[in-house]
Amino acid sequence: MNENLKALSYALRKNVLDMVYRAKTGHIGGDFSVMEILVSLYLKEMNISPENQDDPDRDYFVMSKGHSVEAYYSVLAAKGFLDIDDVIRNFSTFGSKYIGHPNNKLPGIEMNSGSLGHGLPVCVGIAKACQMDGRPSRVYTVMGDGELAEGSVWEGVMAASQYRLDNLCAVVDRNRLQISGSTEEVMHHDDLAARFAAFGWNVLSVAGNEIDALLDAFEAARETKGCPTVVIANTTKGCGVSFMENSAGWHHKVPDAKQYQTAVKELSERELRSLSAHNKEA
Repeated sequence: MNENLKALSYALRKNVLDMVYRAKTGHIGGDFSVMEILVSLYLKEMNISPENQDDPDRDYFVMSKGHSVEAYYSVLAAKGFLDIDDVIRNFSTFGSKYIGHPNNKLPGIEMNSGSLGHGLPVCVGIAKACQMDGRPSRVYTVMGDGELAEGSVWEGVMAASQYRLDNLCAVVDRNRLQISGSTEEVMHHDDLAARFAAFGWNVLSVAGNEIDALLDAFEAARETKGCPTVVIANTTKGCGVSFMENSAGWHHKVPDAKQYQTAVKELSERELRSLSAHNKEA
């Protein structure tokens, strides 16, 4: 069990909450849905750290749904790339390097992102280059499900299959909500697993806010040969705070003082429960 990472996920959500509340801006709903995915990748799965960030054999990550940058900053800080106090204090302030989308002038960030539909195609190029050079690197990207309406995503899907990029793993944050409502109402996905499978991908569908399920999926992706893997991570928008969960209104919204206090309380309680469960098992 990885309940300690689950507890960390709740603790890092509080950092996100502080960023958004202080700056009065941010995409908190998607931040909370994607958190366990980022924690699993950076704290367990990927071969990347401040010590090897310039090693060509490192693993590569692109945050394609770059509007969830607050979660990304929080996890990068937990990994040692950033100073979380500095991030919270300066996020989205005038002249700050901690802007509202990933900025590759910061350590640990491979590319600027947030213009949706670009992450997967870029990762196809990185994965192909690593394949040609015979490097052990694995390449990961996280996309939003609303982002899949972009045609460039499916060009990347086709190319990844064509080149048999088994070093590539895409993750879809499948929270089923985007800024204007339900993904199924805005641009429905039918059977998303069948769509990727039709393009020749290995498809894994998991509970996207469960650490163990994600780690099992990433292990299965590593063991898959001859084709790329997509992990459809079925998540909850706003996961961790009851009044934010499954609400499109929290795609981009700032809590007021009372909501902030309630959210801190709920996240702290969930963090403590996860720590308690981990200690009992240990």
